[in-house]
Amino acid sequence: MSAVAAVHSSPRRVGKAGGVGADRGGPSTASILLGLVAVLCVVGVVMVGSASEVISIEQYHSPWAILIRELMWMTVGGIGLFFALRFDYHKLRQLRMPTLIGTFFLLLLVLVPGIGVAANGSSRWIGFGQFRLQPSELMKFAIVIFAADLIVRRQETGGSYRTVIGPILLVAGLACGLILMQPDMGTALVIAVIAIALLFASGVSMRPIVKVLVGLGLLAVVVGLIDPYRRARLLSFLDPTAHAAGSGYQVAQSLIGLGSGNLIGVGLGSGRLKWGALPNAHTDFIFSVIGEELGLVGAVAVLLLLVGLCWFGLQAAERAPDRFGSVLGVGLVTWLAAESFINVGAVIGLLPVTGIPLPFISFGGSSLVITMVSAGVLINIARQGAAATAPDPHGHRPRAGAPRHPVAAGSRPR
Repeated sequence: MSAVAAVHSSPRRVGKAGGVGADRGGPSTASILLGLVAVLCVVGVVMVGSASEVISIEQYHSPWAILIRELMWMTVGGIGLFFALRFDYHKLRQLRMPTLIGTFFLLLLVLVPGIGVAANGSSRWIGFGQFRLQPSELMKFAIVIFAADLIVRRQETGGSYRTVIGPILLVAGLACGLILMQPDMGTALVIAVIAIALLFASGVSMRPIVKVLVGLGLLAVVVGLIDPYRRARLLSFLDPTAHAAGSGYQVAQSLIGLGSGNLIGVGLGSGRLKWGALPNAHTDFIFSVIGEELGLVGAVAVLLLLVGLCWFGLQAAERAPDRFGSVLGVGLVTWLAAESFINVGAVIGLLPVTGIPLPFISFGGSSLVITMVSAGVLINIARQGAAATAPDPHGHRPRAGAPRHPVAAGSRPR
């Protein structure tokens, strides 16, 4: 048996209470995930409203303008999440190539002068007015679907690990290359983490992956140090106070805000960072505003919500009714976990500032919508996993090792 075929090859044990696929009393995994997403979205709306009122007045002459935009995108994201809940995630396998090819085309359009929309020195969007799409966000979703489908296909056909590692790293490498040209090192890093995590979850040999990681690490260092602006941003986090008047200004102000919040914060809406002291307070550095206004208690609560989302997301992946759902779930959880870790790490000065938003909480347009859709797919996996292990009308549960979906039974989609 090849290493790839090790994924889900062992039969699942079904216990007296319904086994690994059942939620033993209390709310189901899907309900918990939906509740966590809902709470995170509420926290996001409240904190964006608090953090953006000053800059909203400066730019739009209304304290509610940015909040209204956030509510608009949150509504679109909610609709996307609802459809993702109702849409059978197995059909995503049929959409993998159109989604991937279409996203690569959009990434190329972003780099075309006159078509790509530039902001803060980066060209990352296409569209007009408030209706802009960030193709690099869509690429995260496309990579997860493509890699999950490829891993399962190679497993079903008994392919070697080389037939998995090569295509996934090639596609991820091309995507990261185009995204770095925008430039957007943070999103490229997230995509690389997703690809590596999926390869690890597939059970392939880690030796070639370690070699690739070393090579990518060296390349990232070179790319980061060539450009003076990026070099300053990358090195300032090592000692932000020494660069507080320049490249380390954001991190220094962020740490001041977090420290001033103490245990319970200065009060919702009473923070001082948003009065121009901290750039991007409602986007990349919203966690600092949370720490200032809600204190250590509020910051830890938000972290626990995100950790809980990832934990129960992994539970959903482990209980998925088929191999594709399991690998897909791992990819989606890795995406959310990587963004959360990179964002919070930058805010507290442990990682360089890369412009990654905090999932569900930072102000965002297409990034928020696509993240909510991915959460809907994850909840869909949890629901189908629970349904697959639910007892039939006669009270019988699936026997151990029994296929619970046509894909798991060996049918291979074309």
